Amino acid sequence: MARDLLIVETKVRQMLPEGIRLKEDALEGLNELVKEAVLKAVKRCQANNRKTIIKEDF
Repeated sequence: MARDLLIVETKVRQMLPEGIRLKEDALEGLNELVKEAVLKAVKRCQANNRKTIIKEDF
């Protein structure tokens, strides 16, 4: 099954300390958090009559 990731797996893995592994379902969970955060930012942006998402939207 092809994954539709918004995150970069290698970058996430680089952040992990030595000896900590990352299971694939953890990446999927993180990806869902990112999707939710982006959708919330879009709603906040629109609610403030803007077309550009800014840092404060997150």
